[in-house]
Amino acid sequence: MKIAITESKTFAGKNSRYPWQVRMDQHVVSFRSEAQACAFVETLQARLRAPHALPVRNRQRSA
Repeated sequence: MKIAITESKTFAGKNSRYPWQVRMDQHVVSFRSEAQACAFVETLQARLRAPHALPVRNRQRSA
């Protein structure tokens, strides 16, 4: 996943109060400050790096 923090060049409309954007591939999340955007990215990257256990299927064979 490509993650980028950018400052919005347009401050019109509903995003005027949220000038910082975190882009994750085609998804965009807006933030009020660069610090909030950076904190979000740090948390996201930590969760992506965390180990993820795959579910184990308990199969019982009928005889």
